[in-house]
Amino acid sequence: MIQVKNSEQVAIMHKAGRITGEALLTAAEHIKEGISTYELDKVIRHYIEKCGAKPSFLGYAGFPGSACISLNEEIIHGIPRRDKILHEGDIVKIDVGAYYQGFHGDSARTFGVGKISDEAQRLIDVTQESFRRGVAKAVAGNRIGDIGSAIFEYASSQGYGVVRRYVGHGVGHDLHEDPEVPNFGTAGRGARLFPGMTIAIEPMINQGTHEVKEKSDGWTVVTADGKLSAHYEHTVLVTPEGEPILLTDVS
Repeated sequence: MIQVKNSEQVAIMHKAGRITGEALLTAAEHIKEGISTYELDKVIRHYIEKCGAKPSFLGYAGFPGSACISLNEEIIHGIPRRDKILHEGDIVKIDVGAYYQGFHGDSARTFGVGKISDEAQRLIDVTQESFRRGVAKAVAGNRIGDIGSAIFEYASSQGYGVVRRYVGHGVGHDLHEDPEVPNFGTAGRGARLFPGMTIAIEPMINQGTHEVKEKSDGWTVVTADGKLSAHYEHTVLVTPEGEPILLTDVS
């Protein structure tokens, strides 16, 4: 069942979203060659807890980290590890959630480590633009399929694979709520958008095939062909005025 939030709940989600976005950008300030994903995870956990919130992902279905941190061909759900070290030219996806006063925020971005290749930068840029095209459709009266169609059409027109096995979702009391928000679909189809809906729009875009596989750790998802992947996500509020609000955007 889709949960529409009232003004008081939206105000709390703004706070949860701000903590989430600030934790993500705090981690970004520590990205450098030689740091481990475990150390980045510690930075994120410390910031979230300092703000009086809890990391949404820590212990979720048994996940051992406070954030999902994925490198290069890893798409999502990378487990922070002491022996996973960032190197010059890597791209790192950091996915963060913060639980505050009964509500979650959820956001992800892809960052370069030092100087990255033109190809990697273009992938990141296209992923962000596909998000922008999707979120522009997050307007009351539209449908979920309008969002996915806009993301898919743009990313595929640029020659990239759009991950289909994993999708966006509603966010609120629970980290994952209805409706699912795929990064593909048919315009004019799917659940209708209403003011007060809060959804995570999160394109996952691959350099090559859209096909994925799961690593033996039971969490980390990688591209089936070993090529790079990028991820971009915000928690989005559908408003009565028309223009959606990014609850996790603090940049």
